[in-house]
Amino acid sequence: KRKLRNLVETGKVSGWDDPRMPTLCGLRRRGFTPASIREFHEKNGVSKVNSVVEYAFLEYCLREDLNKNAMRRMAVLDPVKLVIDNYPEGKTEEFEVENNPEKPEDGTRTVTFSGNLWIERDDFMEEPAKKCTGCDKAENGNVTCVHAEYDTESRGGNPADGRRIKATIHWVDQETAADAEIRLYERLFTIESPDLADVNYLDYINPDSLTVLSKAKVEKALTECKKEDRFQ
Repeated sequence: KRKLRNLVETGKVSGWDDPRMPTLCGLRRRGFTPASIREFHEKNGVSKVNSVVEYAFLEYCLREDLNKNAMRRMAVLDPVKLVIDNYPEGKTEEFEVENNPEKPEDGTRTVTFSGNLWIERDDFMEEPAKKCTGCDKAENGNVTCVHAEYDTESRGGNPADGRRIKATIHWVDQETAADAEIRLYERLFTIESPDLADVNYLDYINPDSLTVLSKAKVEKALTECKKEDRFQ
C-alpha cells in the first residue's frame, strides 16, 4: 500500500482509481465486471501459503464474462477514410445487427452503410490490396484516403458464384459515426514482480502504460450508452 500511495502522490498515476492500479476501483474503471472478479477468486480458491497468480488469468475471466454478456459495437481507433468509388452518391443503407450473438434476447441495433466509411489504418496495405483502386497521400507520404470498388454480389460474405471471402474488416459509416477519445491501457510495470526487495519499482514503470487516441470514430449506438456500460 505504501508503494501504491507513492505512485498516487508523485503523479505517476491519476489516482487510486486509475485503471492501471491494482485496486478494486481501478479494476472497475478498466472494465472488469463484478462477475469476472468473483470468478477469478472462485477458481483460485484459498491457499495457506503465499502464491502468485498470472494476471493473464484475471483477464481470461473477464473475457469469458464479456463474451457471454457484453454488447458488441464497432469502433475505429486509428481511422483513415475509405471511399467506395462506384457506390451510388448520397445512398445510405441500413442493416439490423445483433447486439450480442451469444444472447439473442439482447435484440438488434441499426447500423448504416454508405460510400464513405472509416476503416483502421493498419487494415490497409497499399501493395497487396488487389481490390484497392488507389489512395490519396499527404505531402509526408501518409495515406489520407483509400479508394475501393463495391461488389454487390459479395454482400453477406457468400457470393453466388462460390468465391471465398478471405477476410473481413470492421468499419463505421462516416455519415453517422461519432468522435471519441479512446484510452488504451497496458501494464503499469515492465517486469512481472516490481515489489521484489532487490529492485527499485520506480525504475520499471512502463512509459507506454497509457496511450490516448483522440481521433477515434465509433458507431452511433455508442453515443446512447450509459455510465459503466460495457462493450466488446
